[in-house]
Amino acid sequence: MIRLATRQSKLALWQTEYVAAELQRHHPELEAELLPLSTRGDEVLDRSLSEIGGKGVFLKELERALLDGQADIAVHSLKDVPAESPPGLKLSVVLPRGDWADWWLTADGRGPGELPAGAKVGTSSLRRQSQLLRSYPELNVVPIRGNVQTRMGLMTSGQVDAVILAAAGLQRLQLPLAHRLALTPPDFIPSPGQGVVVTQIRCDDERTEALLAPLACPLTTDQVAAERAVVATLGGDCRMPLAALAEIDPADELRLHARLCSPDGRDAVEITLCGHRREAAALGEEAGRYLLAHGGREIIAALPE
Repeated sequence: MIRLATRQSKLALWQTEYVAAELQRHHPELEAELLPLSTRGDEVLDRSLSEIGGKGVFLKELERALLDGQADIAVHSLKDVPAESPPGLKLSVVLPRGDWADWWLTADGRGPGELPAGAKVGTSSLRRQSQLLRSYPELNVVPIRGNVQTRMGLMTSGQVDAVILAAAGLQRLQLPLAHRLALTPPDFIPSPGQGVVVTQIRCDDERTEALLAPLACPLTTDQVAAERAVVATLGGDCRMPLAALAEIDPADELRLHARLCSPDGRDAVEITLCGHRREAAALGEEAGRYLLAHGGREIIAALPE
């Protein structure tokens, strides 16, 4: 028997059921049991993530279940995971990456440049907000919280004119979408680790680590090593408006594009680096140091507490 801790949202359950199915595919004799838990990030919806502790608030109850021995594995969206795990826990394997793009969703198919000045765009992400306002400063970004269905409902009901959501989550839930537009480079870069499912375990749990090992994706592992090294170099705070995307070509060359913007989009610093995939973490650290040295420290210092 192996127990997997998960949030209770439909997307989190999909991700955890996917991990459980992959475990059983590789280990047909294994019994898997899901442990759905409510987190502070799911419960407190009237305040921004930065006000209640950042994206890490989606993890704490799952991590406590690991440390208390109630669960053997916690399943997370990697983009929600801070750079460092709590003492006694570690990230184990990253699974193959889904679509890393953000999707722009409207009821009538209008793109960002077709909305009138002052139109409301819903997102809870400072990264999405900053990149949108960098290109379309006339739009009005409003914070929205809740699960995917709740946030889409704000758009379909007309409370906001558009929402920006992660493509991978929408694809995994197979939600019907009349109009969507992929927001892609160079104007839009995703969150570090976007589209990636990751497992977390106790540091001393060799049995679970061995069971999970066949699920690891080497390509995705190297991509996110570069992206998350940028996060760690900038301080490990996944609340900041930081974007990073690493891509690896068939010759094993890795291309990393990282960008840090002020929340209003007026100030930005970015860099593109290339190197061999075995240098993934070093490239991420180099990118992070560049961002800090060329205006990133000032952008981070000015972020709201």
